[in-house]
Amino acid sequence: MLLLISSDAIGQRIPQHRNVIEAAKAAGVKRIAYTSLLHADTTPIGLGAEHHATEAMIRESGLAYTLLRNSWYLENYAGAIAGALHAGAFVGSAGEGRISAATRADYADAAAVVLTSEGHAGKTYELAGDEAFTMADLAAEASRQTGRTLPYNNLPEAAYAKVLESIGLPPPAAAMLAQSDVGAAQGGLFDDGRQLSRLIGRPTTPWTAFVAGVLESL
Repeated sequence: MLLLISSDAIGQRIPQHRNVIEAAKAAGVKRIAYTSLLHADTTPIGLGAEHHATEAMIRESGLAYTLLRNSWYLENYAGAIAGALHAGAFVGSAGEGRISAATRADYADAAAVVLTSEGHAGKTYELAGDEAFTMADLAAEASRQTGRTLPYNNLPEAAYAKVLESIGLPPPAAAMLAQSDVGAAQGGLFDDGRQLSRLIGRPTTPWTAFVAGVLESL
């Protein structure tokens, strides 16, 4: 059994993942679990293309497989919370899109279940947090917990990419994150099937508790 965690080398994932799949076959691996993206076959998020292609390669390999289609990590928003405290507002391009994020620990627990128990071969799991939020919800919760007024300002995709570049992100990374926000606005990070909590046998970490933890760490 092999857990293939998707590479962070965006734009190079397909050849890298192909190398892993071929090596797994040569080593006699019987089943691959792959950390993909939520609704990778239909997502409006540009990152989905490499994930969908990897899923196809795994299916075509002849190996047994389990696809763990993860939504966003709550940890992705830690920097946004810190930035909002500094700048006085949240910014993004996610509009009113509902985001079903979960913690890395939640997703790791799901992978552990798949790796250590039976009945998961051939399964595709759409994994997402139990409770969805919008960026406006996130801003309101941070405001409530800090006692400050921290609004959410929705920006056009190009303008948000420029903001991300201004805080030090390389242009390709800034463009990717801005496009992902637009994808979130189109529903790309929302799922209410609760497959993650069922798989791990407990509720996912509440996003409000995550916000509290970030604020305590700052």
